[in-house]
Amino acid sequence: MTDKEADQVIELLQKQLSTYNDLHLTLKHVHWNVVGPNFIGVHEMIDPQVALVRGYADEVAERIATLGGSPKGTPGAIIADRSWDDYSIGRDTVAAHLSAVDLVYNGVIEDTRKCIEETEELDPVTNDMLIGHTAELEKFQWFVRAHLENAGGALKHAGASTEKEAAGKAR
Repeated sequence: MTDKEADQVIELLQKQLSTYNDLHLTLKHVHWNVVGPNFIGVHEMIDPQVALVRGYADEVAERIATLGGSPKGTPGAIIADRSWDDYSIGRDTVAAHLSAVDLVYNGVIEDTRKCIEETEELDPVTNDMLIGHTAELEKFQWFVRAHLENAGGALKHAGASTEKEAAGKAR
């Protein structure tokens, strides 16, 4: 890999690091603020997701360092790299939070898949790592959606474009 290619991969991975750091903080926020029926099941379902996403952040940061970069894991880095709004739901029901989190997963998975496409030719090692992350993120989203679907597979928050709208439809 050339230095120029490594720099391109580092830039992509820095955004991914910020995405994962934001996601694990958001999931922990949901863990603390979810209430109502099925609280304990969802409360306990979220923690393994938090732990795995924190691990993804660590893998990405170590890959950045391996390629000669300096990973930035600060709150300022998250804000600087953000192309999304801060999670907007406080204390709320299981359905409201999971509907909002489903939209969060949509964005994270979409961004990760773009990063997979961009690293396919540049760095197969990074590409493979991100493919593995995406498989687990999609499984987490399935866990979330299983709480929200009716028997026909329709989501309570179908058509929502914001977290607040998704939460509102789910209540």
